[in-house]
Amino acid sequence: MSGLEITTEGGVLRLTIDRPERKNSLPQDAVRELVEALEAAATDDGLRVVLLSGRGDDFCSGADWVATNAGDAKPRTGSIQRRTPVQAHRLIALLMEIQLPVVCAVRGWAAGLGCQLALASDFAVAADDSRFWLPFVKRGFTADSGSTWLLPRLVGVARAKEMLLLGRPVNGADAAAWGMIHRAVPAADLDGAVDELVAELAAGPTVAIGLMKRGVNAALDGGIVDAMEAEAMALELSSRTGDFREGLAAFKERRDPGFEGR
Repeated sequence: MSGLEITTEGGVLRLTIDRPERKNSLPQDAVRELVEALEAAATDDGLRVVLLSGRGDDFCSGADWVATNAGDAKPRTGSIQRRTPVQAHRLIALLMEIQLPVVCAVRGWAAGLGCQLALASDFAVAADDSRFWLPFVKRGFTADSGSTWLLPRLVGVARAKEMLLLGRPVNGADAAAWGMIHRAVPAADLDGAVDELVAELAAGPTVAIGLMKRGVNAALDGGIVDAMEAEAMALELSSRTGDFREGLAAFKERRDPGFEGR
């Protein structure tokens, strides 16, 4: 069993890692199912938000290397190089590419791939006593899943090297202070804070939010001229939506808009 629960309700796609006995580590089957779920969500007009979480005391302790290396047969040389781009790396790319807001709820450990899932999400909300950890050097190998790209952009080079080269964990409160995640709250308040944020996003103008997300991520590697060109295209598309017309009507009528994600 992959240990992944996938449900949809009220426009929210809930992806719940359900392997608490393994600290919610991800076997290859679960990674593949997450990729498939996000690819399907990208073209599902009924969805408004993606929520990624873990059941139990921990969010995700990373890839399940025990399961990956179980059995007597050794993989061919180059197996990691061939497999990673279509598994863990594809998963991280999808979280950033999908034109739906992604919320990640973190309690306990978010290590390795689990840490990167949180960082690639649009809004990671964590318990203040949670732990973000990239333990690669502690195991004698190098990072993957976009660690060397995402982390320096979020926290700066010096702090990224502290986490990547020294393998030091960071608690949720510090992660929020560093700008690594959206917000840290007391553990008892985590579910409520996540539900409130998901509800706000689910009630928003989904097309405009998705285009804005796409623009922000694309602008990280381009100049201002490229960014403004992308903004003009996004503005053209978003101004043709029903939500745009509703937003204007609500403004004129001095009421809250009722966006339908269309």
